[in-house]
Parts: sequence; C-alpha cells; structure tokens
Amino acid sequence: MKRSKVLRELLAKKELLIVPAAYDALSAKIIEQAGFKVIGVSGYGISATMLGKPDVGLTTLTEVVNVARYIASAVKIPVFCDADTGYGNAINVMRTTEEFILAGVAGVHIEDQVAPKRCGHVAGKQVVSVEEAVGKYRAADHIRRELDPDFVLIARTDALGAIGGSIEEVIRRGKAYIEAGADVIFPDGITSVEVLQRCVHEIPAPIMYNMVGVSPLLPMSQLQEMGVAIVANAGGAFRSATRALWDYMQAFAKGGTDFLIQFERDIQGHPTANFHQFIGFAEIRKLEEEYLPSEEVQRKYAQSIGYQP
Repeated sequence: MKRSKVLRELLAKKELLIVPAAYDALSAKIIEQAGFKVIGVSGYGISATMLGKPDVGLTTLTEVVNVARYIASAVKIPVFCDADTGYGNAINVMRTTEEFILAGVAGVHIEDQVAPKRCGHVAGKQVVSVEEAVGKYRAADHIRRELDPDFVLIARTDALGAIGGSIEEVIRRGKAYIEAGADVIFPDGITSVEVLQRCVHEIPAPIMYNMVGVSPLLPMSQLQEMGVAIVANAGGAFRSATRALWDYMQAFAKGGTDFLIQFERDIQGHPTANFHQFIGFAEIRKLEEEYLPSEEVQRKYAQSIGYQP
C-alpha cells in the first residue's frame, strides 16, 4: 500500500498519532525502530544539522527534498515533511508539491509565513494574506490530485504568534485553508490548553499540535481526549543527538584514550553498541551471498580482517 494512503488511514482512525521528527536517514531509522507509526521531517533539524544555521528560511527546495528522499528510502513507515512556505508563490508551490511526491513522502506541511520564514516558536514572524495562502494550498491540492490523491496536505498557520495575531485569525485561516484543499490544520506556536481546545472545536479538520518551544507539554491522554489528531515532537531527535555529541566531545577532549575505553565499556549491551551490526552490514552480506559469485564472497571475507557479519 502507498504510504500516503497508510497515513490517510491512520488519520481516519481518529487516534492520536505521535510523530517525532527526523533530520536524516539514521535518525529516521531509530525513530522507526522505537515503534512509531509515522515520521516527520524537521525543517529546523535540517537547517541545524546540514547548514549549522538557525531555522530562518536558508534551506532550499532541492536540499530539503533530497533529505526527505533519503529518509523515506530508509524506512517503511509514512513520512511527512516540513516544506516551509512552499519555496515561493503558488506557482512555485506546484513544483514543490510535485518534488515531494516524487521523493516518496506521504505529505507535507506548508505555512502561511512571509518568506524568509523562521521557526514558529521564535519571535519576529509575519504572515501573508489569507488570499495568498489560499492560492498556495489550492495549487498544492491541484498537483496532488494529479499525481497522488492520497498525498496529505497539512496547512500550517503562524497567525497566532505573528504581529497582531489572535486565535480568531487562526480559526478564520484554518477554515479558509480547509476550503482550499488542506486535509489537516497545523496552528503553530500555541501557548495554552484553551487556545488548543478552541482550534480543535472550531476548525472542522484534524488538528496537528507541535509540542515544543512555547507550547505546553501536555499528557498524551489529555491530547487524545481533546481530539487532537497529530502531536509532533519536532526537536527531540536533533536536540538529543546534539546533547549526546556535545557531551561525548567534551569528555573526549578532557579524557583522551581513558575516556574512549570507558565509553566502550559503558555502551556494552546497548542496541547500538556494535554499530556495524546496527547499521546493517549483515544484511549487505546476505545480499552479496545471494547475488554475487559465491566463491568471490567466501574469499573476500575469509581473507580479510575486521568485523565479520
């Protein structure tokens, strides 16, 4: 079954979908192995890990689509991706939608910020007019109907946190975006339970809640009871990886070889302790044994030194 259709069927069950966001293929594989049913792709994560820069609209369509393609190819579960503002006007959004569909992702979210955008939980946001945003969602809907009608279109609005923003404007825009073809509404930068409840009750579409930054950390059971469709954890993967890498390098700089010896002791028994095994060298050897001349495979493993899958 197409993964876009799988994502639609999961949404139709009306059970809370918990969606951590990956920033590369390795983080996506780890999320999948943790048992999650859907993976997001974090625009912030891509900007931070690929460019080493903040999420202020510096990444290009080509860069983000390439990362999304690697992620979708590395896992079997549905993936949806942060497509920022769609990388231009409504005409650009048509190509953006096509590129993400061809990359194998199950959906995208496109926001109504003025370009260059910025992280939805950082001050300084501005939004385009409702009319301009509606044109983008109509354009995206047109392309997905031609190429993959199951492709999920998520309309993100930053109207709450923008200059002069209000919950009334979020609701007004949410309704307009649904009429334009959006399947899910993503009101980002929500600051209270009351605001989230109004979005769920007054916007007639599934609601996605990004539980990071300025948004309160609510129990999953409460979000399920409220009727939230998707709860995203956009920063967990790259923040935890950043912390682990920082701690490792600080300790290595101070401890040298003694630290490396202790690290190897501490990691024993962890699923990633033998990284060669974790990343899949054994699967490669099985493929070699099936498709390469058997004598060649036997000879190159028998006469070489190193990890034996």
